[in-house]
Amino acid sequence: MSGLLDLLNSPMGKQLISGVAGQTGQPENKTSDVLSMAMPLLLGAMKKNASTPQGAEGLMNALSSKHNGGILDNLGGLFGGGVDEAVTNDGAGILGHLFGGNQGNVENALSQKSGLDAGSIANILKIAAPIVMGFVGKQKAQNNVNDANGMSSMLGGLLGGQPKQNQSLITTLLDADGDGSILDDVAGMVMGGGNKKKGGLGGLLGGLFGK
Repeated sequence: MSGLLDLLNSPMGKQLISGVAGQTGQPENKTSDVLSMAMPLLLGAMKKNASTPQGAEGLMNALSSKHNGGILDNLGGLFGGGVDEAVTNDGAGILGHLFGGNQGNVENALSQKSGLDAGSIANILKIAAPIVMGFVGKQKAQNNVNDANGMSSMLGGLLGGQPKQNQSLITTLLDADGDGSILDDVAGMVMGGGNKKKGGLGGLLGGLFGK
């Protein structure tokens, strides 16, 4: 199973980066940086949501119907005449569902990390979200995933091989200390008070997935 980083490094990934850059008016190198941080965050949030039976069922239904991967089959068409408003509206809905009230914190954190303003980050995320959902939907179909356990392990596999800075970003933004609030974690990261870091990869993944 190919992971997210494989997607970004593939010809399709290059098309995605140049398409999003063109759509948002940002340089390709900055867009690539944002996507390489944002797409794992989206997956991490999906994995967190899918850790409850209701969350997993909702995600599976969305992937089986609307987000089955078809969007990836025509990226040229998606970006050709400018991204359709229906796609960005869909993206906004996905972001609201995955990040909830913490969406602004995620955008601000990515802004600080990338040097792009938060408004540009928001635009990039709105396009990235339906594409990440499509990517997951395609993997779900290819791997014949049909229950919550399978979904959780598939998302873990897709997240595999993330560089250290992405792991810490995912952990920090999705509640590093497991207290149910990511607000203080994000504030700590953005203000440079990252004293909640846990040791090693196991600690990072444990913090992310609540193990």
